[in-house]
Amino acid sequence: MKGVYKRGDIFYISYSLNGKRIQRAISTDRKLAEAVLQKKRVEIAEGKHLDIKKIPKVKFNDFADEYLEIHCKSNNKSWHKSDFFNLKNLKEYFGNRYLFEISPKDIEQYKTERIKKVTKSTVNRVLNCLSSLYNRAIEWGKATSNPMAKVKLFKVPEKRTRYLEKDEIITLLENCCEHLKPIVIVALHTGMRKGEILGLQWKNIDIKRGIIFLLDTKNGEKREVPMNEVVQKTVINVLKNPESQYVFCNKEGKPYGDIKTSFATALKNSKIINFRFHDLRHTFASQLVMSGVDLNTVRELLGHKSLAMTLRYSHLSPDHKKRAVDLLNNEISPEAPENGYKIVTEAKNAKITSEPNFHNSLEINHL
Repeated sequence: MKGVYKRGDIFYISYSLNGKRIQRAISTDRKLAEAVLQKKRVEIAEGKHLDIKKIPKVKFNDFADEYLEIHCKSNNKSWHKSDFFNLKNLKEYFGNRYLFEISPKDIEQYKTERIKKVTKSTVNRVLNCLSSLYNRAIEWGKATSNPMAKVKLFKVPEKRTRYLEKDEIITLLENCCEHLKPIVIVALHTGMRKGEILGLQWKNIDIKRGIIFLLDTKNGEKREVPMNEVVQKTVINVLKNPESQYVFCNKEGKPYGDIKTSFATALKNSKIINFRFHDLRHTFASQLVMSGVDLNTVRELLGHKSLAMTLRYSHLSPDHKKRAVDLLNNEISPEAPENGYKIVTEAKNAKITSEPNFHNSLEINHL
């Protein structure tokens, strides 16, 4: 029988399954090997072969809705701003196709079309969502493989690292309107996110102990934010609305929905470009690092789970680095030509001093 061959004293069988050639050692008995081969061929023909997995027939649209309800809403606090729109776009493209029908090539075609309308970073976020969707589908028995495993994301530049220098901070505060100024000060001196600040309630502030208690953060963990003297005085001076539980609110006692317009005006009047409110958080971290605060402490203040997330906030300004190396001017001198340079013995006791603490660098009269 074709498909049976002998090596040494053993008979082998050879057959094709899903496009792959399979070879197995059976016995020293040729008739037994032929019988096994015949059985395998029947099983393959009837779809009963043990190696054949039943492919679930699940529509992409249906599973995308299930993924949003079960996974996204419970694991992503901002699902309505990200996952919802990512899935909506994917559903519009892949329509009523089954999960198993979508191939890496299909996804590459999606990338080609989508990049004509949005940035590479935006496309990558959608693709990450798609990959997560397939991983959940596999876990829940709705798919057998993830086509995203063979798809590469677009290469994008490193994340922007924009922060303000101290003179820019003073200028910005001078150009903030009455209701915006205390919000910006709190952002600069605590590193809190905009949503955390605008949602801040009086019950979450302990003025005496100098602590702000954040119960609803981005990563879902509670966080204690220390207040320095500037923040304490700023909060105390905020006019409290007796009808509202919120620290920063309008005359009706409702928290500010957003401050885009007033913040944009302050930036324009300060001649500060390419800057977002979230960059105040970046400024907070960068100024701390330039004042000599270690990265792990900065990580804890920002509420990051890993140090890797904090590293992008560790960039130092060129001027600060220049001042650091300039300190060596008095420590190294070309007094020993035979050695090139003479390093004075006192250098071992020299310390590169940092600038005054950021929290004390802004005068209180700027509040």
